[in-house]
Amino acid sequence: MSERSDIGLYIVSIFLLTSCGTGVSNTSTDKYDRGTINISSDESFKPVIDSQVQVYEAKYPNVKLNVHYKPEADCIRDLGVDSVRMVIITRRYSQQEKEFMQDSLHVSPEQLLLAYDAIAVIVNPVSEESLFTMAEIKEILIGKFKKNLIPVFDGLNATSTVRFIIDSVLRGDTLTKKALAAKSSEEVINYVAKTPDAVGFIGVSWIGNKEDPQQQSFLTKVKLAEIESTDVPGKYIQPVQANIYAGRYPMTRELFSILKENPRDGLGHGFKNFMTGERGQLIFRRAYLVPGLMQFNIRQAALREK
Repeated sequence: MSERSDIGLYIVSIFLLTSCGTGVSNTSTDKYDRGTINISSDESFKPVIDSQVQVYEAKYPNVKLNVHYKPEADCIRDLGVDSVRMVIITRRYSQQEKEFMQDSLHVSPEQLLLAYDAIAVIVNPVSEESLFTMAEIKEILIGKFKKNLIPVFDGLNATSTVRFIIDSVLRGDTLTKKALAAKSSEEVINYVAKTPDAVGFIGVSWIGNKEDPQQQSFLTKVKLAEIESTDVPGKYIQPVQANIYAGRYPMTRELFSILKENPRDGLGHGFKNFMTGERGQLIFRRAYLVPGLMQFNIRQAALREK
């Protein structure tokens, strides 16, 4: 049996253990503007999801969105937990997962693309290595780079960042035993800040917003590396919005919301509609992700010298 099939069966077994099979719980007073729900979100997106929640709760004072930030694998398990109304992760649900939610939770799950994200690479400010090709990134990850650089992640398994690296970068090769796991994206930043030979891999929403005071402080402690562009060999770029949108930055991914709620006027639908509406999409844009449902215009500009 393939590894992918084993994973699928494992997920289903987790569903069977965690779900009571009574359907997703909604209260009669739960509406878009009042009530309380539980949400599981990939920890990589905590800064931007916190912003979404803050604005929504400010708009509707009788709403409480309890967001639990977890590794992606734990969020996937929560697809089978009836007390969790929404899951925010970097992949779509599988057909197997959809059928389980329909049959066991008696809901019609709804998934929507929220935004496009990127994996940012960070190095210590004194590091001489800050320009990488994807071949060199892979060499770092498998322990064959010309210098002894240590890859650092927000965990060595179960996280969306690690899954992306394994699926989209290593593609069958094995992650070096030197790789280190931090407990969170912020801890990755702190470790790289004090370790000259460390190379960190985190979601760009933790480090890309130069207008955010906390992220400004992060950028004084670490340096954002540049990766060779997919369209111009020898040109090195950072994971800024224009490069993510155009596909020039090589390590990009999607962010989805998966909603498990039957009433169309429930709080889960209200928050989903907010994040996919104009205001929510602008919050993603201000967080330096690329909105998934709003057109992103790139304009050519030139400086006029006097």
